Amino acid sequence: MAKANERKHRIAIVGGGPGGYEAALAGAQLGAEVILIERAGVGGAAVLTDVVPSKSLIATASAAQSVRDSGRLGVQAFVPGGDGKPVRPEIAVNLAAVNKRLLAMAGAQSVDMLRSLEDAGVRVVQGEGRLDGPNAVVISTAAGGGGTDFDRVEADTIVVSVGSSPRELDSAKPDGERILTWKQLYDLPSVPEHLVVVGSGVTGAEFANAYRTLGSEVTLVSSRDQVLPGEDRDAAGVIEREFTRLGMQVMSKSRATSVSRTESGVLVELEDGRTIEATHCLMAVGSIPNTAGLGLAEAGVSLTDSGHIRVNKVARTNVPSIYAAGDCTDFFPLASVASMQGRTAIMHALGDFVRPIDLRNVAANVFTYPEIATVGWNENSLAEASDVAKAVSHTIPLSVNPRAKMIGFTDGFVKLFAWQASGTVIGGVVVAHRASELIFPLALAVEHRLTVDQVASAFAVYPSMTGAITDAARALHQH
Repeated sequence: MAKANERKHRIAIVGGGPGGYEAALAGAQLGAEVILIERAGVGGAAVLTDVVPSKSLIATASAAQSVRDSGRLGVQAFVPGGDGKPVRPEIAVNLAAVNKRLLAMAGAQSVDMLRSLEDAGVRVVQGEGRLDGPNAVVISTAAGGGGTDFDRVEADTIVVSVGSSPRELDSAKPDGERILTWKQLYDLPSVPEHLVVVGSGVTGAEFANAYRTLGSEVTLVSSRDQVLPGEDRDAAGVIEREFTRLGMQVMSKSRATSVSRTESGVLVELEDGRTIEATHCLMAVGSIPNTAGLGLAEAGVSLTDSGHIRVNKVARTNVPSIYAAGDCTDFFPLASVASMQGRTAIMHALGDFVRPIDLRNVAANVFTYPEIATVGWNENSLAEASDVAKAVSHTIPLSVNPRAKMIGFTDGFVKLFAWQASGTVIGGVVVAHRASELIFPLALAVEHRLTVDQVASAFAVYPSMTGAITDAARALHQH
């Protein structure tokens, strides 16, 4: 905390996404003078056009799927037909109403975050910021940043948290009507008749799952031999089987070379000469950092060839006064990681106790149906590090879990990894309904280096899905 007669530490934050927001709150809490510059709205793309609306859309789709699957629990919804006999009704999805709700909710979340910053004493400016050397930011309030600069703010510490944007291909330029990025999906007035999703990573898989559940015919174009190539192979296999069960067409080892408009929709051309005709196409081929034109290189900040900002485990760049957080960095592109980077950056800059971020401890989730949640080491990372022989694992299928049987959701598993010599828990994979809520016990175990015996000695409610975690831990007990 600054003394009464001492000048406060000045912090300028460019970008108000999760990283910038948390950095601003941390700075205000520690007594600094904080200004945050954001061009779209507090929360950034994560709140306005990405995480909040997309996961809300996925939750809506999951609700629809739960209704469809309720028959296996003995729940039957019928209406009388013309002959008086019961007729099972179809589930109707009003996508325009759904999208209106999602965007209103995202906007309200942004306003709530703005008020939190203002209540904390943070000065929030709507505009665009660019660095003017290592200790100053120039702000423009004109649309697009092309107007007259209205302010130059000197700062002891600068945090860059400008996020990323969907990657666009020249051969498949989005038009916001038929060829879309994930930011443009919320303008659709109705569920697409036939949606081609190009890209089978996390974003592509999540939206393919959601729109198929909402009623679209979906074709997923995957350049790999399996969807979700970055995930645990067993987990990805569960998801691909679920996609097939839902009636989705998954085109593995297929690469799209171009997408063009037709009179009635789109034409997707594949590398092997095949074509797909559909009504809409979602391009989910990665993202690029929003670092161009920010004056980073001029300030001496080191960037990767892709334009990402190089940072260390306390979110600091090679320039001592400049930190960065979120998708614009070369760290893990998750909102939770961005938030942690933002807080860590400020705590480090102000000399508070700070714990370097260990990406091995990061919990992540794929919001398909079922979800995939992971933390720590997995089979892929152990193999890459040649440590497979040093680790043991055990898998509990949900088909033997009593709670999973009760709720009628047995497609999935809990997999636990531990070091063979010590029994220390080093990672876990959960494939289940709301796996994102089940991974936290394993994240705690990994973070605090608990052993399988310590995890097994904790009481799990019976019956519960978490019981599968303690069961897996007990199976790894070392005699």
